Amino acid sequence: MYRRSIDMTEGVDLPSGGFGVTLKELRSLMEARGADGLKRLKEDFENVEELCKRLRTHPTEGIVKPEESLEHRRDVFGANVIPPKAPKSFLHLVWEAMKDTTLIILQVAAVVSIVLSFFEAGEEVKEKSHEPSILVDEGGKDSVCEQSERAPPWLEGVAIIAAVVVVVFVTAFNDYSKERQFRGLQKTIESSSKFSVVRNRSIIQIPLSDIVVGDVCQIKYGDMLPADGILILGSDLKVDESSLTGESDHVDKLSDADPMLFSGTTVMQGSGRMVVTGVGVNSQAGIIMTLLGATASEKQKHKKEEEEKKKSAASEEEEETSKKSVLQQKLSKLTIQIGYAGSSIAILTTAILVIRFCVKTYVTEKKPFEVKHFNSFVHYFIIGVTVLVVAVPEGLPLAVTISLAYSVKKMMKDNNLVRHLDACETMGNATTICSDKTGTLTTNRMTAVAAHLAGKTYLQSSSPMNPSLYSEIPAYENLPPTIAELLVVGISTNTNYTSKVVPSEKPGELPKQIGNKTECALLGFVGDLGRSYQTVRNNYPEDKFVKVFTFNSSRKSMSTVLSLGSGGYRIFTKGASEIVIKKCSFILNSKGEVERLNQNDQKNLEVDVVNTLACQGLRTIGIAYRDLVPFQPALNQTEIKSTPDWNEEDVLITDLTLLAILGVEDPVRPEVPDAISLCQKAGITVTMVTGDNVNTAKSIATKCGILGTGSGGLIIDSKEFNNRIRDEKGEVSQILLDNVWPKLRVLARSSPQDKYILVRGIINSKVGKMRQVVAVTGDGTNDGPALKKADVGFAMGITGTAVAKEACDIVLTDDNFTSIVKAVMWGRNVYDSIAKFLQFQLTVNVVAVTVAFVSTCIISDTPLKTVQMLWVNLIMDTLASLALATEPPSITLLHRQPYGRTSPLISRIMFRNIFGQAVFMVTVIFLLLFFGQDLVNISTGLNAELGAPPSQHFTMIFNTFVMMTLFNEVNARKLHGEPNVFQGITRNPIFYCIWVVTFAGQVLIVQFGGYAFHTRGLTLDQWLWCVFFGFLVLLWGQLMNAVGMLIPYSRLRSTAIRPGQQDSAFRGGGRDPMETAFIKKKRDSQIFWIQSITELQTQIRVIRAFQAGVAKRVGEDNHDRHMAGRFLGNEFGKNQPSGFHSHTSIDIASDPEEFSIPEIENAR
Repeated sequence: MYRRSIDMTEGVDLPSGGFGVTLKELRSLMEARGADGLKRLKEDFENVEELCKRLRTHPTEGIVKPEESLEHRRDVFGANVIPPKAPKSFLHLVWEAMKDTTLIILQVAAVVSIVLSFFEAGEEVKEKSHEPSILVDEGGKDSVCEQSERAPPWLEGVAIIAAVVVVVFVTAFNDYSKERQFRGLQKTIESSSKFSVVRNRSIIQIPLSDIVVGDVCQIKYGDMLPADGILILGSDLKVDESSLTGESDHVDKLSDADPMLFSGTTVMQGSGRMVVTGVGVNSQAGIIMTLLGATASEKQKHKKEEEEKKKSAASEEEEETSKKSVLQQKLSKLTIQIGYAGSSIAILTTAILVIRFCVKTYVTEKKPFEVKHFNSFVHYFIIGVTVLVVAVPEGLPLAVTISLAYSVKKMMKDNNLVRHLDACETMGNATTICSDKTGTLTTNRMTAVAAHLAGKTYLQSSSPMNPSLYSEIPAYENLPPTIAELLVVGISTNTNYTSKVVPSEKPGELPKQIGNKTECALLGFVGDLGRSYQTVRNNYPEDKFVKVFTFNSSRKSMSTVLSLGSGGYRIFTKGASEIVIKKCSFILNSKGEVERLNQNDQKNLEVDVVNTLACQGLRTIGIAYRDLVPFQPALNQTEIKSTPDWNEEDVLITDLTLLAILGVEDPVRPEVPDAISLCQKAGITVTMVTGDNVNTAKSIATKCGILGTGSGGLIIDSKEFNNRIRDEKGEVSQILLDNVWPKLRVLARSSPQDKYILVRGIINSKVGKMRQVVAVTGDGTNDGPALKKADVGFAMGITGTAVAKEACDIVLTDDNFTSIVKAVMWGRNVYDSIAKFLQFQLTVNVVAVTVAFVSTCIISDTPLKTVQMLWVNLIMDTLASLALATEPPSITLLHRQPYGRTSPLISRIMFRNIFGQAVFMVTVIFLLLFFGQDLVNISTGLNAELGAPPSQHFTMIFNTFVMMTLFNEVNARKLHGEPNVFQGITRNPIFYCIWVVTFAGQVLIVQFGGYAFHTRGLTLDQWLWCVFFGFLVLLWGQLMNAVGMLIPYSRLRSTAIRPGQQDSAFRGGGRDPMETAFIKKKRDSQIFWIQSITELQTQIRVIRAFQAGVAKRVGEDNHDRHMAGRFLGNEFGKNQPSGFHSHTSIDIASDPEEFSIPEIENAR
C-alpha cells in the first residue's frame, strides 16, 4: 500500500530542468515501501539503470561531470539542507531578560517611588525639615530623610530603572553571543560529517550538505543515510528503519525485492551502493520535520501552537534538569541554599526598617499617617530587594555558560569536537577511561609484517621482532602456485572495495591507506608479493559477487562467494585467526597440497603461530577458502546438487581450507605511554577494551603503560569476563562485577555488549566512598549503547560510524588517546574556573549582605546605596564571570586527583579564603563607617545636616569596597593556597582587560556619578587610601596562606582519593583533592626546614668533634644523623609527594612540569 503524504509541490508545474524526471515524480516514487516501491519503480522507470539515465548519472561511475551540474541539480531538486529554526532576535532576548523576577520587582518599586515622589514635591521644604525619617543617605543619629537631599526626589527611581536597563541589555547581549556560539558549534558538527560518493569514476568524501540528487553513494555498516535513494547493488544489507516506521526489526534490502532507502535510517549490516533521489526537505525525513514545524517557515505558521505547548516544554525542561552534569547538580543545590539565605536576610532587613520607622513615626512622635510615607515604605522595600539581588548568585549560570563555551571552542583545536556541553565539565571528574586499542592507543596504520603459509612462518626484516626465529617473506614466485594465486585472489576480492592503498601525493612518504586499515594492511601484503589487487578486482567486479557476508562484531569475519566457470562456487573467508582456524578442516602444506587439519593441529597452530605472533603485539588474521562444485569433489571440496541457500551461513562457512595466517602490526602511538602515565598520576584508571587476541592486547597494554611491572592488573577475555560476572542463572551480578572491574586492565575479544555491561557496572558500583565517573571510546554502531550509558562517550572521528558519533558526547577528530587526556585537562579547567568565580562572588555576597544588614540595624540605613549595589552586582555577575571563567588551562591540572561526584563544591581552603577575606573587608568598611574621620581625616557623613549632598565619607566607603573587591578578584584566581596569585595572569588578556575597564568605570562613577550614584568626587589622597585598602586584601591573602601552612595538614584530610593510588581508588579514603597542591607545598616547606636544621646540627657537632679531638664523638654524631635520617624517612617518606626524590637537598625536587606531554604543552 502506498503511503500518502502532503505534497508540497502540488499545483506547481516544476520543470524537469533538462532531466528525464521531475521532483514531483521522485517524491511520489519514494512514498512507497517494500515490494510496492519495487513495483512503482518498474512501472515508472522500468529499472534503476533507467532511473540513473534520466537523472544523468551512471550506476558505477556516478555523476561524470559534477562541476557542470551540481548547482543546477540543487536548483531543480533542492539542496541537502533542512533550514534551521530562526534564531531569537536581540529584542526578543531583551524581553526575556526583563522577565527576571527580581528585576521586575525592582522596576515596579522604582516606578512606584517615582510616582510617590511627585506627591511629596508639592509640600513645603520647611515642613519636610521637621519630619525626619529613617530613610537616609547621609543620616546621623537622628536618621534624617534621604528625600531631603538636594537631589530631585524622583532621581533614585530613575537611576534604579537605568541600572536595570543596563543589566537587561548586558544579559541579552550575553545570551545573544551564547546562541551564536551554539549555532556555530552545531554548524561545525554538521560540516564535520562526510559521506562517500562516486563522482567522475572516483570515490570521494564530501560533506552531507553537498550531496545532490543523482549522486551515487557508497553505503556500509554503521552509516546513517543522509538522503533518500534507490539501491543499485547491495551485499548482505540490513537497515534499521525504526526512525521512520517505529519497527525495531532490521529490514533486508535487495535490489530485486526492496530497493527503497530512506534518509535518517541506519545501515546495521552489509554494504552497497545507491542513487540519491531525494534530499533536504524533499527527503522522507525532511518531509516529516517540515510537517512537525522544525523548519523556520513552518515555525512561524505554528506560533500559536508553540505558545500552547509552553507548559509542556517547561515540564520537559524540568526533566532535563534531572540529567544535569556533576558540576551543574552541585551548583543548583548551592544556588538554592544561597537563595534561601539571601531571601531571609532581605525580608529581615526590610522588616527592621519598616518596624523602626513605624515605631518612631507613629508611636514615639505620634504623627498621623500621610501619603508621603508610602515612599519610605517603597524605599525600604527597594533596599530589601537590592540585598536579595546581591545575595543571589545569578552570575553562576552565566559563568558556567561562558566557561563551557570558551572551553568548547578551544577544545576543537585539541581535536575534541564537543557535541554536548556538559560532557566537557564531566570529563574533568572522570575516574575511569575504557579505551579501544586500534587507532586510539595505536597509530591505526597497519602493516602485514608476518605470515604463516605453506607450513612456514615468515617475517619481514623491518619488523622489530627477533629475525633469527623466522625467515624472510618469500616472493610470489617462490611460493607454491596454488597458494600464491588463491591468496592474492582471496585478499583482493574478500575485502571492501572501498578499502584502497594509493601512492602518496608527496614523494618519499608511505602509501596512503583509505578505508579499513586492517584490510589495507592485507592489500599492502599483496603489493609486497609483487601483485596488483586492483587488477584482480577489475576481473571480479562487485556486481558479479554471488553473496557477501560482511564483517560485524558478532561474526568477527567476512566471507565472499564467487562464481566458478564450471557452475560451482568458491567462498573466501578472512577474520580473527582463532575463529577461522576452528572452521577449517584442511590446510595447504609446503607443496601446496591439501592436508587434513584435526583439532590437535588446530591447537598447535594457535599455540605455535597465533600466540607467538600475538605476544609480539601483532593482530593475527586467518585467510581460508572453500569450493562448492557440481561434480566429483576433491579432498577439500564439497559436492552440490543445486544452488545452495545463501542465508544458511553456518552451513556454508565450515570445512574451510586454511591458506595463511597473517600478522598485522599496528605500532603504539609514541605519545600514548606518557599520556597514560599522566592519567595514572591524575588518579584516572585506564582500561583497554579491545576485540583483539589476549596476547596481542597484553603486549600493546604493556607497551602503552597500562600494565606496569608488578601492577597486578587483570587481563581476561570476553568468555572469562562473562564467567566471572554472571551468577548461576546466567544474569549479570553487580556484586560479582565489583570483584572484577577494580583490577581489570585489559578485556580482550570483547563484544559491544561486554563493553556496555562493564561501563554500566562501573557507573552503578557503590564500592568505596567515591562513585566512579566513566568515559568510554567507541567506533562501531553496536557501541552506541555503551557510549550513551557512559558519563562521557568518545566516538572516533576517522573510523567511527555515524551511529557512534550520534550517540557520543565528544568526537575525537584524530582518534588519538592524547586528545582524551586534553579533554580531561579542559574539563578540570572548567570546574576550577567555576570554583574561582564562586570563591570571588560569595566573598562579595557575604560582605555586601553583612554591611547592609548590620548598618541597617545600627544606623537605620546602609552606606552602600541601591544603585551602587547594582553596579557591584554587575561587576560580580557579568564582568567577573567573563574574567574568571576564561582562564586558560595548565598542565598542572593533571597533577591532582579527580573531584568525584560527591565531593563538596566549596573546599576547606575555599571556605577559609571566603570567610577570611569577608571578615577583613567587613572590618575595614565598619572602621571607615564609624571611625573614618579619625583614620583618614575625612568629614563624617553620619552627622550630615538636612539637605546635605552625598558625602565623601560614604563615597569613600563605597569606593573602598569596590577596590577591595577588585583586588580580591586577583586572589580568587588561586584555589589551593598558591602564594603567587599573579602567576599566569598575562596568559589571560580577558582578565586584566576587564579588571582595568572595571577600575576605570569605578573612577567615572565616583568622580562624575553625582546624585544618580549617590557619590561625591574624592581627592587624590582619598583615592590612594582606597587603593591602599584594596592592596591590603592581597597581603591579607598571603597572611592567611602562611597561617594555613602552619596548620598540620592531617587536619585537612577528607574522604577523597589519595594522590598516587589510582589502582586503589575504589576503596575511598584519603585527602581532599582540591587541597593537594596546597598540602604539597606545605609539606615541601616542612621537609626543607627539617633537613636544614638536621644538616646544621650535624655541622655543629662535627666542628665540636674536631675541636675536642674525639674521633669517637664523630662516629656517635654520624649515628645520630643516621637516626635522624631514619626518622625523616619514617615520618615523611610515606607522604612524600610524587616527583620528589629521596635526596638531602630540596634543590633536586622534580619540577611538576616533568610529567607533561609535548602535545598538551603545545596546546598551552
